[in-house]
Amino acid sequence: MKKVGIVMGSRSDLPIAEKAVGVLKEYGVPFEMRILSAHRCPTEAKQFAEEARGGGFSVLIAAAGMAAHLAGALAANTTLPVIGIPCRSSGSDGTDALLSTVMMPSGIPVATVAIDGAKNAALLAVQIMAVEDADLAEKLEKAREAGRQNVLAADEEIRNRFAE
Repeated sequence: MKKVGIVMGSRSDLPIAEKAVGVLKEYGVPFEMRILSAHRCPTEAKQFAEEARGGGFSVLIAAAGMAAHLAGALAANTTLPVIGIPCRSSGSDGTDALLSTVMMPSGIPVATVAIDGAKNAALLAVQIMAVEDADLAEKLEKAREAGRQNVLAADEEIRNRFAE
């Protein structure tokens, strides 16, 4: 199985990125984590993106706050799918990162999840990989059904509790 690359712009993005790690572990998807700033080490970030396909990656997840150019910088240097996680940072609610991540020029797409939406980023990576992996697709189906059953059980409990 190929792996997912989780790239953070700085160590401060780790608490968010760890949420993606939990999901990938739950699905048994291998991953590699890196800290590569689009601004402070652009050569290394570019090299990582350029070599990602040959390095066994199938999807890249980029978590960054503030200017949040990391996802775009990676996407500019690979044709692998890139999923951006805009992150809140000190002094910012993450809206700046969201706009920096989602407003990519035509021809260089970045799939963007919600601010601090690492779990959905990981799930989207798993869904992308499941296009060609029947085992992952089955795990996703089972998780969706479990979620459905949880909601229906909660619905029944509430209906019974407030029945007149």
